[in-house]
Amino acid sequence: MAAVAERMAPIMVLWLALCLTGTWAVEKSNFKTCDQSAFCKRQRALIPGESPYRALLETMELTNTRLTLQLINDKNKVRLLLELYRLQGNMTRVKINELKPLKPRFEVPDVLVKEPTTEPMSLLSQDENGVVLSLGVESQRVILSARPFRLDIMEGREVLMSLNSRGLLAFEHLRIRKDTFSYKVTSTVASVWDNVKRVFSSQADPEAEKKDEAEPADQAETAKEDEKDEEGMWEETFKTFVDSKPNGPTAISLDFSLPGVEHVYGIPEHADTARLKTTENGDPYRLHNMDVYKYELYSPMALYGSVPLIVAHNTERTTGIFWLNAAETWVDISSNTAGKTVFGKMLDYVQGSNEKPQTDVRWISESGIIDAFILLGPTPKDLFAQYASLTGTQSFPPIFSLGYHQCRWNYNDQEDVQAVDAGFDQHDIPYDYIWLDIEHTDGKRYFSWDPHKFSSPKEMLQGLKDKKRKLVAIVDPHVKIESSFKLHDEIQSRDLYVKNKDGGNYEGWCWPGSTGYPDFVNPEMRELWAQMFAYDKYEGSMDNLHIWNDMNEPSVFNGPEITMIKDAKHGEWEHRDVHNLYGFYVQMATAEGLIQRSGGVERPFVLARSFFAGSQRYGAIWTGDNIAEWEHLKISLPMCLSLSLTGIAFCGSDVGGFFNAPGTELLVRWYQAGSFMPFFRSHAHMDTPRREPWLHGLDNTNLIRDIVRQRYTFLPFWYQQFYHSHKTGEPIMRMLWLHYPKETATFAIDDEFLIGKDLLVHPVTEEGATSVTAYLPGKDEVWYDIHTFKKHNGGQNLYIPVTISSIPVFQRGGSIIPKKLRVRRSSTCMEHDPYTLYVALGNQNTAEGEIYIDDGYTFNYEKKEFIHRKISMANNIISSINLAHDAHFTTQSWIERVVIIGATKPSKVTLKAAGGQESKLDFEFDASVSLLTIRKPGVNAGEDWTITLK
Repeated sequence: MAAVAERMAPIMVLWLALCLTGTWAVEKSNFKTCDQSAFCKRQRALIPGESPYRALLETMELTNTRLTLQLINDKNKVRLLLELYRLQGNMTRVKINELKPLKPRFEVPDVLVKEPTTEPMSLLSQDENGVVLSLGVESQRVILSARPFRLDIMEGREVLMSLNSRGLLAFEHLRIRKDTFSYKVTSTVASVWDNVKRVFSSQADPEAEKKDEAEPADQAETAKEDEKDEEGMWEETFKTFVDSKPNGPTAISLDFSLPGVEHVYGIPEHADTARLKTTENGDPYRLHNMDVYKYELYSPMALYGSVPLIVAHNTERTTGIFWLNAAETWVDISSNTAGKTVFGKMLDYVQGSNEKPQTDVRWISESGIIDAFILLGPTPKDLFAQYASLTGTQSFPPIFSLGYHQCRWNYNDQEDVQAVDAGFDQHDIPYDYIWLDIEHTDGKRYFSWDPHKFSSPKEMLQGLKDKKRKLVAIVDPHVKIESSFKLHDEIQSRDLYVKNKDGGNYEGWCWPGSTGYPDFVNPEMRELWAQMFAYDKYEGSMDNLHIWNDMNEPSVFNGPEITMIKDAKHGEWEHRDVHNLYGFYVQMATAEGLIQRSGGVERPFVLARSFFAGSQRYGAIWTGDNIAEWEHLKISLPMCLSLSLTGIAFCGSDVGGFFNAPGTELLVRWYQAGSFMPFFRSHAHMDTPRREPWLHGLDNTNLIRDIVRQRYTFLPFWYQQFYHSHKTGEPIMRMLWLHYPKETATFAIDDEFLIGKDLLVHPVTEEGATSVTAYLPGKDEVWYDIHTFKKHNGGQNLYIPVTISSIPVFQRGGSIIPKKLRVRRSSTCMEHDPYTLYVALGNQNTAEGEIYIDDGYTFNYEKKEFIHRKISMANNIISSINLAHDAHFTTQSWIERVVIIGATKPSKVTLKAAGGQESKLDFEFDASVSLLTIRKPGVNAGEDWTITLK
């Protein structure tokens, strides 16, 4: 072991140097391009329009919920099995696998929340060219063309989506390597036997060859010998790393065409605009979870997580493609309007060009099967419901996780934690969580504490608990290989480490030095990991300790592309099959551990860096190791908007930038932006100067204090948004087009966003900015500046002067937002405080909103222990009505005031409470901004009441 450590030390030193040196950026040569990825290069070389696949219609079988038929590759005679399902909720599922593979191919488990419910399909027509099936929704149908194979999904005369219309379906079948002795013998014997059979059967039956085509033998025997092995099919080298590829080439590919579509989004994680760009003149977008610190901006390079969902939108419909595959995946995007200038498009219009816009999306994965879900919308809301029915909704977090988080790599010791905690009180800045990075552990042994620096963790935690605050500790999914380390010994004794290709435990290099990687794909390992969070096993932990999973891509400092070698083994599967699932499973096991330690009572908070589709069910995600630069602040918005579109609503970025030191202006602007993102955490590298909010001068301390305190006033609104997202699958941080789907001006906007449907935020992301131009959507809408209460019409670009203390935020006319204005040291301290309702009147002098209240941290809401009320204003009457008659919960909170924006002055305001008694209320009216403030209605927030303006 000492020899291994000695050999690895230079690698560790180099890696740390890269991390710690402020002037270095990402080393792109550490990561593959498509040309360096053999399967991507091979598949991308295929020529469109030359598909070798045709459908064997005589093999078709149709039940009321499932169609199956065989596809044959006319070049090599290998057959595939196509399965087509109509799913409940206006979705279609297409699966393609080998008909008779040499061994099973990997199909992604655990991501779908359940097996999707199927609905009946019916055959409308059939001839020698294809079949037409009804999808049962209005005039929706599927046309399956036989030669070449192609699927078109139509509604009336409109093609919604086509599969293999460009002929780029590819499916590399499992095979025996040609240069092995066993293959040659098998192939020779099979060839002789086939000839014998053909001679005798053809004498008796001239249709023998047709019958043979309909009843294939083993794929490896029937594959034609003219298939040529190309470089990288059976072994691939990148730098000094050799991938052995024992199963040979296994790549799959399929193209989708989207007529009428110019805007597509999704497939995070990339540091790029929310609207995806065409990739014809560069690399495809890559989905391959990796540790990419100081990542490059506006690039298709892969980052920490992958969600293989593309969302397409035009003025008529929103659709999606969910590609359920966990292997390395590249996504090519092309468009027939790409490169056209606005003038060119106008010229087409004037000249009467009838070319319909179209975007083509091609998925290329290294292994597995084709399992594609086609989400047909038609509205954005429908699409989110469809995707949520497959992968689940955002977990409902405890309310205190929506407050402010203070983090650093690393707070030095318990005294440092206590001093920082006291600093927040001294400067009257609220916060809920302080975080500890890897240095708090005993020699990078997770689930432990440094015996010198953190000798009394329970005392530290209790001190925070007394102030109703929490702590987050990092627990990474790599385990120090040391015989005296209990976790390592148990994993090793139960044989639960990832294996190398030869069957031994896979060892890599990470923070502890020589490291083992638990096989989280194995349910037994996940169960063991979850048990580690029990209070009697994680010594020193308490119920106010929550968890951070970093490095869960997995990060392997001495691995190819700083991750795990692909021919490592997870039971019967190679790592190449499951790579993008690893971080998903880590967060799953951690969340389950926190739930188990509470006896199933408390909702967990778990932050993870790596993720996959469905990760939203287990906690929060952040955008990784960013840099204290203006462009990184700017890119954090589209990065989180992309995550939000693909189900992961609980997203944020490191406020201030992880690497380097932000100037005070950048830091303040980042606090402003971060305070309006779902996850709000400041974080910094150990090599940067300290940056607690009070260390940048009195003026900046005051600015940051105001920003953080404003976040806390909005906590009731944030909590309500998370409840709604948990129930419906709709995002919290939203692109404007989600609510204005026919307003083309919104389609590419990603420097501003909506929170829910009622708040519009335009962060200031330019250094030295004295103004911004924000687009206010909705020509029939009005928007109110939340600071000045000034009214603006929608459907316009609005010039807005800004100072260092201002961030443009607008409340939609017609909405009601609940807030709590008595800001205390933490969210829990505000639990019983009263509400202020901000009523922003629309053009019809009406408005509506909601209040949601529960205990804030348990699963009791699932037992109907909550309050959910609709607040509305119409005809000068404001009322509170119960939306959940079967729910029960009591609250001490009451309505302290009602602020009506865009009001006229009444002569009298009266309250009618639940008991029927009527009373007169005091009010103030500011005619300069049409602001009416009604004071102290005093009614319980969970009861019926009405306020009448006369």
